[in-house]
Amino acid sequence: MSNTSSDHDLIGGPFAVVESDPDVFTSIIRGLGVQGLEIEEVYSIEPWAIDHLRPHVKGLVFCFPHQKDYHPQADFCDPTAESIWFANQLSDDACATHAILNIVLNVEDIQLGDTLQSFKIETSKFDSVMKGLAITNSSTFCQIHNSVARPSDLQASLSYIATETIKAKPKTPNKRRGKSRTKSENLDSYHFIGYIPLNGKVWELDGLKKGPLEVGEIGVAADHWIDVVRPVLRVKMARYGGTEEDSATDIRFNLLALVSDRYEGRSDDLELLKRQKLSLERRMGSGWEGKVSVDSTLALERLTTSIVASPSPQKPFSADFGARYMEAQKRILDMEESALPHAWNDIMKDGLRARLAVQEEIDKATRANTEQQKRTFDYGPFIRQYLLCLKDEGLLNPLLGLDDEGKKPPKVPKVDKGVK
Repeated sequence: MSNTSSDHDLIGGPFAVVESDPDVFTSIIRGLGVQGLEIEEVYSIEPWAIDHLRPHVKGLVFCFPHQKDYHPQADFCDPTAESIWFANQLSDDACATHAILNIVLNVEDIQLGDTLQSFKIETSKFDSVMKGLAITNSSTFCQIHNSVARPSDLQASLSYIATETIKAKPKTPNKRRGKSRTKSENLDSYHFIGYIPLNGKVWELDGLKKGPLEVGEIGVAADHWIDVVRPVLRVKMARYGGTEEDSATDIRFNLLALVSDRYEGRSDDLELLKRQKLSLERRMGSGWEGKVSVDSTLALERLTTSIVASPSPQKPFSADFGARYMEAQKRILDMEESALPHAWNDIMKDGLRARLAVQEEIDKATRANTEQQKRTFDYGPFIRQYLLCLKDEGLLNPLLGLDDEGKKPPKVPKVDKGVK
């Protein structure tokens, strides 16, 4: 990330409140330029709700009603934590972006993109406070964060800054007034923190704490690191009034998982089937159409846009696609000639399921984009203009139950029909 005025604002800007929604967090990740990851909501901390995501979970984001807690200095003295990229949160309501950055900048097998890769290199020698300051002063991160916020939340963030600035002005104390209630005293303050497996341990990354906090050691099975996090989440929920039975229904808590992009994985599966189909047809030779099932041929006609290999094969997403393709090629070369038609039929059946899976991911992304447009669109100007038009046409006052002068008409006394 270059040090230009367009990338860094030394004054800084407000970060708006964002929803704890998987589509919102996925939009932030995509905006940051990270490839190969998406966010999926986990509806419970129990194994039945999260174990099916293994081993694709790269990190967890936990949302909870935050309260200050104390940790002794010794908890942050683990030398293993020195290799962890960690930034303190210095700006209000920026915890969503901080949680994402603290996770993705520690995941090794993903593509960060040019922006994050440059930012990681430039801040590698910074301490946690300076890293947090670099995030706060980056207009790029602020714009990406605020791009998923509602317009009302953006206005609220600006109003909050103005209010706090006025409060900071010295005033003559008034002994007759009681203690004023702050924002944190009136409302629950929700906070996002991250959990990642790294260096054989599980770490809690909370931007409001001094540094990474060790949760526990992973052990032999690296993909079982979520089992180490589960007791910690139970303790946090119990501390703030939640129970184990309410983990799937208590809306004060929310758990999001950073997982491998499902569209990329399913697209690679479909591309692999296309190439396997072409290899089988080459092995069967000319006239292969007469050796396969009629039903599969009809299915082939219905799937001309999916299972038929294109003249230029699609570039795969995963790094191990080449190894998977070579292994499939070897299996096809080792097949008996009599088994080739049956294998071709199986490929067609698998191709149908793979095509439906890819289309399901496309539809999901389309719905998420629609909701994103609805969430971030500012309806205020339209509503104001609509009300002005109603007023100009003389239709607003009747709708509000007012007379022509904009006043409430006098109440007509009720007449008791029983009295003559």
